[in-house]
Amino acid sequence: MTVTYTNKVANARLGSFARLLLCWRGSIYKLLYGEFFIFLLCYYTIRLIYRLALTSEQQLLFEKLTLYCDNSIQLIPISFVLGFYVTLVVTRWWNQYESLPWPDRLMNLVSSVVEGKDEHGRLLRRTLIRYANLANVLILRSISAAVYKRFPSTQHLVHAGFMTPAEHKLLESLKGPHNKFWVPWVWFANLSVKAWRGGRIRDSVLLQSLLNEMNTLRSHCGQLYAYDWISVPLVYTQVVTVAVYSFFVACLIGRQFLDPAKAYPGHELDLFVPVFTFLQFFFYAGWLKVAEQLINPFGEDDDDFETNWIVDRSFQVSLLAVDEMHQNLPPLERDMYWNDRDPQPPYTAASAQSRRPSFFGSAYNISMDKEDMEFQPNHKSDEEEEGGGPTGIIGRFLGLQSHEHPTRTNSKTRLLARRKESFPHKMGYAKRQYKDHRGSLMFPEGRQYHGDQEDSKAWKR
Repeated sequence: MTVTYTNKVANARLGSFARLLLCWRGSIYKLLYGEFFIFLLCYYTIRLIYRLALTSEQQLLFEKLTLYCDNSIQLIPISFVLGFYVTLVVTRWWNQYESLPWPDRLMNLVSSVVEGKDEHGRLLRRTLIRYANLANVLILRSISAAVYKRFPSTQHLVHAGFMTPAEHKLLESLKGPHNKFWVPWVWFANLSVKAWRGGRIRDSVLLQSLLNEMNTLRSHCGQLYAYDWISVPLVYTQVVTVAVYSFFVACLIGRQFLDPAKAYPGHELDLFVPVFTFLQFFFYAGWLKVAEQLINPFGEDDDDFETNWIVDRSFQVSLLAVDEMHQNLPPLERDMYWNDRDPQPPYTAASAQSRRPSFFGSAYNISMDKEDMEFQPNHKSDEEEEGGGPTGIIGRFLGLQSHEHPTRTNSKTRLLARRKESFPHKMGYAKRQYKDHRGSLMFPEGRQYHGDQEDSKAWKR
């Protein structure tokens, strides 16, 4: 169902995108031709009624209505509303694709972590990866119409080989009002722990890696379930739809060509085909149809996801990886560049023109004179030595400062400085100290220390 045209636009040439306009499957023509024919029929029906069926007074009334609609039609913010809506839908569409549960990383871990080439080891690996594929099919048949039509019941999964009759019986015996797509992941986790206890998984680190990857795929399934449950708010979709349809309903009347003989402003021409009105319908209505197609990519439109192909590919590749490819390695051999320090893979004649030398950087080929490459001694200029550098008014205006910054003080630094003066014995002022008759410390310089009283006074300042 997915329309792929990547190969047609691989090279930018004259008319690369223009050739895509001739495609029909997945094109805007296929999406829009029904609405466009309805718009054409309504437009020309109103035109014929105005020209042939109305009287002069009725034509005058219709012409006033046409001028009113033409002036008021610009009040509808169709570009603003529609642009934000389509951006939201496209982002949501790509996030849903990134949430698809691809089992490639999990099958690599199962193939390398679960050991044993005997029948039991093979059974463990195939069962683990089958549980992963079963969980993916259960979530896809819950959100994709194409997968549900392929597997309309869980019994069909038994006939298709995704589940054994015993597993189906156990799944059906679990009573609950919720979707059971998570059940195979529980089986996967329990079987992995059982294999680790039985020695099939060597240590707990490998078991943890296997369970982490399992939880990643489980999260992807949960995200798909949430995207299917939580839609774009209905009111937003309704607002966009009403804006687009009301705009073109007003166009049916406001874009009619009036009688040029009456000299209405902007109606000097009487054209049979309103070209720009049709182009406007093609762009805006086409934009809305793009959002309509991408808002749920799990349907059966031309550009919806190939969910049934994803089911087939995941099942076939994963079983091949854990069964036939388990410990099935090619022999170790020396490559053809074993003794070559600079291997040069060959080019064909068709690809020889794409050979390029290595890129070293945009500044690698800059040429300089020999005198410009000599280092200069670091010395101050005469102006900087005499005047202390460009620290005048002009220098401050330009944001220049000298290297010798004056000491900046504030109330806190002045307070700490006074406190340091209160402890001269810590600053190295005297090696000997005496006590007076009041018990205060005295130093040879005549300074005294009165203990906590001076300290508290200094902090109170």
